[in-house]
Amino acid sequence: MPDVENPEGQEKKTVPYYPPERVRFAQKGGAKTEIPTASMPDIVFMLILFFMVTTVFQQYKGLAVELPSAHKIEKLPGKRNVTHIWIDRQDRISIDDQLVAVRQVGKLMYTKRVENPRIVVSLRIDRLAEMEVVSGVHQQLREADALKVNYSTKYAP
Repeated sequence: MPDVENPEGQEKKTVPYYPPERVRFAQKGGAKTEIPTASMPDIVFMLILFFMVTTVFQQYKGLAVELPSAHKIEKLPGKRNVTHIWIDRQDRISIDDQLVAVRQVGKLMYTKRVENPRIVVSLRIDRLAEMEVVSGVHQQLREADALKVNYSTKYAP
């Protein structure tokens, strides 16, 4: 290490010497990878609201039928295993919003029964519908082994 003299020449100070290859600079920290989470609840709320407003649930419309009335009615336990069959006063038959003929009911219900053995058939029959059509639908349901049948009515006090 070289010696450096004071201008007054009295005392010598030793200054450390570092060659250029040994000089180390402090490294800067890496880039921040954090995602700001302060506005996360707002974004989640807007997404939930968006999906609530834009989601449309499928609802079977069926045919326009005037249901007969009954004094004692029971509600089905759930709608998951239910297939709706509508018969209106013009004797049109609709199964889950598809118009079908009487002879097609058995085939269609058999395929539904194979897919879901616990299926319940809910009949919504207009009170002025012809009994011949209703009997034909019953016969087709028997042939398809769809024996769990429910008759929909409206409550009459």
